[in-house]
Amino acid sequence: MEYSKLNPPLNTAHVDHRVPIYRVHMIIYTIAILAAIYHRITSILASSTFVEASVLWSLLISDIILAFMWACVQAFRWRPVRRQEFLERLPDRVTWPSLDVFVCTADPHKEPPVGVVSTALSALAFDYPAEKLSVYVSDDGGADVTLFAFMEGAQFARHWLPFCRQNGIKDRSPEAFFSSGRCCAGGDDQDKLKMMYESMKSRVERALEKGSVSAVLASSETQEDEHIFQQWKDFSRNNHPSVIQVLLESSKDRDVAGHVMPNLIYVSREKRPKSPHHFKAGALNTLVRVSSVLTNAPIILTIDCDMYSTDPTSPHRALCYFLDPAISSDLAYVQFPQRFQGLNKNDIYGGEIKRLFTINSHGFDGICGPNYVGSNTFHARRALFGSSLQCVNANGQDQIGSKIVLEKETEVANCDYEAGTKWGDTIGFRYGSLVEDYYTGYRLHCEGWKSVFCDPPDSAFLGEAPKSLNDVLSQCKRWTVGLYEVGISKYSTITFGVRKASLAAGLCYSHYAFWGFWSIPIAAYAVLPQLALINNKPLFPQPSNPWFYVYAYLFLAAYIQDMADFIAYKGTFRCWWSDQRMWLIRGLTAAPFGTMQFVFKQLNISTQGFNLTSKVMDDEQSKRYDQGLFDFGVDSPFFVTLSIAAIVSLCGFTVGIIRNGMVAEMFLVAFGVANCWPIYGAIFLRNDSGKMPDRVTARAFVVAAFILAIGCVAFNV
Repeated sequence: MEYSKLNPPLNTAHVDHRVPIYRVHMIIYTIAILAAIYHRITSILASSTFVEASVLWSLLISDIILAFMWACVQAFRWRPVRRQEFLERLPDRVTWPSLDVFVCTADPHKEPPVGVVSTALSALAFDYPAEKLSVYVSDDGGADVTLFAFMEGAQFARHWLPFCRQNGIKDRSPEAFFSSGRCCAGGDDQDKLKMMYESMKSRVERALEKGSVSAVLASSETQEDEHIFQQWKDFSRNNHPSVIQVLLESSKDRDVAGHVMPNLIYVSREKRPKSPHHFKAGALNTLVRVSSVLTNAPIILTIDCDMYSTDPTSPHRALCYFLDPAISSDLAYVQFPQRFQGLNKNDIYGGEIKRLFTINSHGFDGICGPNYVGSNTFHARRALFGSSLQCVNANGQDQIGSKIVLEKETEVANCDYEAGTKWGDTIGFRYGSLVEDYYTGYRLHCEGWKSVFCDPPDSAFLGEAPKSLNDVLSQCKRWTVGLYEVGISKYSTITFGVRKASLAAGLCYSHYAFWGFWSIPIAAYAVLPQLALINNKPLFPQPSNPWFYVYAYLFLAAYIQDMADFIAYKGTFRCWWSDQRMWLIRGLTAAPFGTMQFVFKQLNISTQGFNLTSKVMDDEQSKRYDQGLFDFGVDSPFFVTLSIAAIVSLCGFTVGIIRNGMVAEMFLVAFGVANCWPIYGAIFLRNDSGKMPDRVTARAFVVAAFILAIGCVAFNV
């Protein structure tokens, strides 16, 4: 379907009105950076001892890294764009292209099957022609309970979909709808549906608890169902054949109101111990191939298993771009922001990740389009296939259940299908990084494709953010490793990206690729000013020296602009404070540990592989999170480094108050102490299970004492 250029536009784009202010500030700030670097160099040349020179060199390197990262961020501010869609101008629904939706899950214990089913049901309930809508579920854990949950969900969908249509429900995830306590016009139907849903949920959870579906299959279950689950007797997570089940077929199935049902297909690809499976990217590529055999929709939506739809018209917004002849020819994907439910008032762990998912995406949109963030993304299938479409079922979806199609779909889900092909290289989702979403979007942009950021006023999708500090940092560590795998490779963002995409795009991608570099300046400023303060050795000019105001400007201007951007995108001061504090925390934990893991990986030293972030919390953790209390209740090396920095800062602050002479150093140390307040509470004041473990505290005090002793010796040589 091609939308005529003579018709009113389906979308508009406007450059942010703050661009002139951004650019003026860039010039002034750049001059200040160069001046500060000049001052550092002259200070090094004038240093009288090796220790003093070494400390100043450390600060110079830190400042250069900060300057590089600042320059990368400015690319986002060069030309941020705001877009608007006009849904009422879309052509008739009968002309709309088909849509395939991909939902991936990998572990029923960390990603509860009922929640995954609810996400899939929210997609099945899109306001979209049912005969053109298909939902594919990738179960990379090969768990019988996940298939069982979707078989139950398919039956529930026959009642849920007409209920949503008739009552104008927006949040079409049954889990979200029923847990919210909302009521609608269909009161009696709602009560019956809730009972059905709770019954389904109970059966699935019982199967998960018992570890076997057979244990909960009622005598009324068909012999065919029992036969399906017999296959799992010899299955293990990483050693099983492919299993593909068509649970709903639009050409056959109807809901209770007599309407056509969308397709629902369960896919568990073949896995063998000696065959690489490439994690989520491999699972997505299997879905790309299986779907091309069965339905071959030109548009593909990828959503995380916990990221349910809160707006059934979100595909309409995507169509406003895919059907726009002015941009559709090179449009690879339309990215919606990720937003999260259940965050506490001040978002203490920075779970909103507003810069990545919203602020920077608007900036990216003015260059080549936003990076792919793994979920809430409508892809053009042809962009994933490159120049050639393979595995296409030319006969159409009316033969979904035929023997030929069954053989073909099983073949493309085999673990050795990709051997000797370009899958993962120039076709499909790209392999080579733990952050397959970032890498895929980056490679597509380098190939000349564009993307669009669609940020509607109301959330189109809502998900679950990690609400355990250790989980948050573990996730960030994994991202750090994956980003290094792109930044330090033959496809490096700073060389290949600048050459193939553009300077601005290369800088934007470099901001993420070298995110782990933040650990160097953050660690330096977490220790050196404190030691200088304790030993009365100034590292910065005093207020009587004009150079003092250069450093003051660099610090204050960067923070004020960051805060202003955050608040401009519907943030609050307290959430911004939490966000910048988490930036510092990640810089002392996830970034250095991720850097070490990447180095070990390059040296072929065994390290921990891919880990899922748990979507399950116990009641005590949940209660502490809702109260805004940090959870330090596990013996983690992350918390050792945090405690060391907090103790060193507290010592420096105490000495600084007594001496009261070095203004810049005292300000930096006080700022660090303010950010460390939750850590002090966990070490000294709390007695709950979320307090800092005694072993962590003991190790931190020992190392901090060693650092302070070394500092005293070194600074007084």
